Amino acid sequence: MNIMRARIASASRSSGLRRALMCGAALGGLAAMPSAALAQEQTDEAEAAAALANDNVIIVQARRQNETLQEVPVTVTAIGGDTLQKYNIDNVADVTSRVPTLNVQVGGSGSGGQISLRGVGSSNISAAFDSAVAFDFDGVVASSMRLVQSGFFDVEQIDVLRGPQSLYFGKSATAGVLSIRSANPTATWEVGGTGSYEFEEKGYLVNGFISGPITDTLGIRIAAQYNKIDEFQKLQANTPAVNQERGLKEFIGRVTLAWQPSDRFSANLKVQYTRNENDGAIGTAEVNCGPNGRADEIALLFSPATGRYGVAIPAGYDCNTRDQRYYLTDAAATLASGVPLPSKAAGRNGVPFGESDIWFGRLQWELDLSEQLKLTSVTGILNVDAVDFDSYSYGGFFPGPNGTRLPGGAGSSDPINKLEQYSQELRLTSDFDGAINFMLGAFYEDRTFTFDTAQQGVNISFAGRDPVTGYTYDWDKTHLTKTEALSFFGSLTFDITEQLQLSGGLRYTDEKKVQTISVPYVHTFLQGPNFVRPGFFSGPINFTDDNFSPEITLRYQATDDLNFFASYKTGYKSGGIDNSALPSNSLSQAALTGDFSSLIFKSEKAKGGEVGMKSQWAGRSFTLNATAFYYVFDDLQVQNFNATTIQFVTSNAGQLTTKGIDLETSWRTPVEGLRFSGNLSYLDAQYTAPFLQPGGAGGPIDLDGRRASQSPEWSGNIAADWEIPLGDSLALFLSGNAAYNSGYITDEATLNDYKQPSFWLLDANIGIGHPDGKWRLSLVAQNLTDEIFTITTGGRPFLAGTNNNGLPIGDDFIMTQNRGRQIFAQASFRF
Repeated sequence: MNIMRARIASASRSSGLRRALMCGAALGGLAAMPSAALAQEQTDEAEAAAALANDNVIIVQARRQNETLQEVPVTVTAIGGDTLQKYNIDNVADVTSRVPTLNVQVGGSGSGGQISLRGVGSSNISAAFDSAVAFDFDGVVASSMRLVQSGFFDVEQIDVLRGPQSLYFGKSATAGVLSIRSANPTATWEVGGTGSYEFEEKGYLVNGFISGPITDTLGIRIAAQYNKIDEFQKLQANTPAVNQERGLKEFIGRVTLAWQPSDRFSANLKVQYTRNENDGAIGTAEVNCGPNGRADEIALLFSPATGRYGVAIPAGYDCNTRDQRYYLTDAAATLASGVPLPSKAAGRNGVPFGESDIWFGRLQWELDLSEQLKLTSVTGILNVDAVDFDSYSYGGFFPGPNGTRLPGGAGSSDPINKLEQYSQELRLTSDFDGAINFMLGAFYEDRTFTFDTAQQGVNISFAGRDPVTGYTYDWDKTHLTKTEALSFFGSLTFDITEQLQLSGGLRYTDEKKVQTISVPYVHTFLQGPNFVRPGFFSGPINFTDDNFSPEITLRYQATDDLNFFASYKTGYKSGGIDNSALPSNSLSQAALTGDFSSLIFKSEKAKGGEVGMKSQWAGRSFTLNATAFYYVFDDLQVQNFNATTIQFVTSNAGQLTTKGIDLETSWRTPVEGLRFSGNLSYLDAQYTAPFLQPGGAGGPIDLDGRRASQSPEWSGNIAADWEIPLGDSLALFLSGNAAYNSGYITDEATLNDYKQPSFWLLDANIGIGHPDGKWRLSLVAQNLTDEIFTITTGGRPFLAGTNNNGLPIGDDFIMTQNRGRQIFAQASFRF
């Protein structure tokens, strides 16, 4: 019986990306000089992988090494590249129908997205938060959720790891890991491509690859994808906007080089570029008209002296949240043109837009120091340059001639998000014949994040442009945050017997963050005691923290196909400095005293454990895996938005406790080509300590005892795939997936936040083609019944807070929803 050996990695501190790349390349070159290798190595690996696939074996990298899904003592859901292509899944949000308790929100001007697992995630409002679910792309943990907005393609496999994973994935994996592995060069030359047209959103997608060996030791894979959607969002009738249908387009190109000059050394380099353009950052957001049932006015320029609002703009939107028609107006003419320079929003007359450029690079090399020791180096580069512009009043119009409407959007901003991230990890792994093996590692990350935006939080230019500059924005501010993180980790496996294995490890993390805040411009009419002065500079605001994250697991392999495990795990996500502070409230208050401690949020920690079983039966044709878990999260990082005072509230929840059961099954039936698979999760996630949220009319509200948001009690899916031979060179392909969610609370602001009711999602695929995949024609349906559900909610900005001007107190709120039905006609080939 083969016993999987845990391997350990060691990483050395790097002072910067260039030095890390040069050192990695130099070490790799020196190691490769002694001998040359044969292309047979790639052929042997391909044949081995094919043999494992035929034996219903799935390989995952849940502990930074290749292990089988059924033997690794981690709760993992693996989704193969063939499934992703079959259902035309090309973005992270669409993965949710295959992974219970996974919730993904895409869009917004903050972090750009949110991923949560088992009811635990991080706010999409603030880009200062690291994600509680680590986003691992080809072995590099990306700190920016802007990548969630990007599509993916040519993927080998997606793995979703549930529960804290800090030992192997570091400081941003308190809730789990979403890992994407792109395809690598093949041992023989291959070329393939896919083209599809989507009928509901009027979009088309084309992608392709060419892959093969350049020499006996060097392989290459070039892949590219272009996606253009004309009607990503359709606007309501009479919406005063230039673009009545908001669209998007995206290009992704990737080059992979695999080099194996000897049987002791191999290197893999991936470079990817993504370009995304869209017609606004808001995304699929509907406005719910709240208990009062009316579209509340955009109430601006409140005067404490009179108790009245100076401007009240009719909202304009209807109260239908189910028709997928959005009211996303352009900026009001009075507010549109005078953007502090430089800004890409200048000259666009208040028309929303978004642009992002993302460069990703990863160099991984492996060197066998001996037959028992392997050294692995992973160098990562991530460069994000994103800008968008939108009006965050979500409504507003002014009466025009002949009953027309003129744009009345307020609350515009033009956030520039720039990220430069360099990381270096080294791992030393043993593979001794004895009972003990280890992995040692070190990790270094250097990150610089710039958040630069002009904003309309007051919209003072309704009273008049800035008489000095002519600008129509309230202020311009920049948050520059530098992060340096260093961690060391090690794990050990001890085979007590041939059947019983004890494994465990410890990661130490030391992180430093320094933020500076500058406000070069404040509108002349706002300059006074309640705002920071123009030219304000905070000086360095420091945050430091360190942490030990231990983990221990006991695994008992009763038979080759029956495993039991029990784990104690901890997780850690560092705190930091909020970058949502506005010059009109929290920042101005801190500037008066020079004390910026109110902007600092604490680190998030998790501890708990799980017990599980992994089993296969009937010649490995039937798989049944089950896990029961219990985790406690202390100081959960939370951010909410007060729609009346127009301020962001950052806090640490006292304690969140999650417990539940995950089930996973698959069945390769006796009927030729027919397979079933399914998942089922029960989740109980609630706050179990005082958690004060400042949102109630009578003061802060204690959410202790309330259920966590995005935490359905029951969720699951069942899928069927059937390949029916029609001859030696023709087959019919039928697939379907049904996903259920029992519903969940969508916000963390009050005791009666909106709850999304239970819902089903249905996907289907019918195709005809060659059994070996040489060609296929398919009709693909995602969300066949056009089920619309709400992912998150939050107050609509600029609500009237008092009953004056004849206005009732505003209660409208924003519902970020999923995309509706998508129907694809798809053709693919591969030779």
